[in-house]
Amino acid sequence: MPEIRSMTGFGRAEDVTDDYRILVELKSVNHRYLDLSIKMPRRFNCFEARLRQLLKEYIERGKTDVYITFEDYSEGSRRLIYNRELASEYLERLKEMEQEFGIRNDVSTTMLARFPDVLVMEEGSDDEDRMWELLEPVVRKAAKAFTDDRAREGANLRADLLLKLGQIRQNVADIVAFSPSVVEEYRNRLYTRIKETLADNSLTADEGRVVTEVTIFADKVCTDEEMVRLQSHVDAMTKKLETGGSCGRELDFIAQEMNREANTTLSKANSLQIADTAIALKTAIEKVREQVQNIE
Repeated sequence: MPEIRSMTGFGRAEDVTDDYRILVELKSVNHRYLDLSIKMPRRFNCFEARLRQLLKEYIERGKTDVYITFEDYSEGSRRLIYNRELASEYLERLKEMEQEFGIRNDVSTTMLARFPDVLVMEEGSDDEDRMWELLEPVVRKAAKAFTDDRAREGANLRADLLLKLGQIRQNVADIVAFSPSVVEEYRNRLYTRIKETLADNSLTADEGRVVTEVTIFADKVCTDEEMVRLQSHVDAMTKKLETGGSCGRELDFIAQEMNREANTTLSKANSLQIADTAIALKTAIEKVREQVQNIE
């Protein structure tokens, strides 16, 4: 069966050699759209557009945080830069302050070295193509682990939703079965009331009026259309779940329509039995709505 993915998941991949270590982690939560947040070393900033494009191959929805760390163990990867001109300028300004304020200039070499940007640790120059060749497979491996985790959770969501849809089907069937008896009970109560009213006088019952009253009542409490539409929505959602893919938005829309029909049914309920079943129906649909929010 084609997979369905949850919008929550976690994936991790690592590549360690004698020269470097690359670690990539992805984690996500529910979101209406795809929202990617990538945190990585500055030396990888040039790859941001490529990374976003790559990750879209694996992710369609969800707020996803991506963490990339890189440790370079190779010799010559860093060097200490001495900014001679800046150090000289610092000293000139300090001498001016000494003369202007009449204070002793007691700056030492150690103090001067601590001034901003006098000594700077600089990363060695990178071959962009080589760095991408190192980074891309680790990102793909983490993304694959991430989507596998989402698929496992998605399988659980599908099983749970199909179970809840089965309960909704049963609620619909119960309401359909109860409905005729509601109209029949109303007809019987109406005739009983009329007989009691006419028992002590010479008036006769107007059969036509009774039929009209029963028809109006039957039309008022009839939920045939709502039940047909609910059954149709249940079938549509079941089919979407079985088809798989990124169907979270469609499932959410169907769930909203189901909730609308349940509300109408509850407002028409004219018997305790149907009202109780309609409440159970609405409760089950609310649970479905909560679960579909987790599907990509």
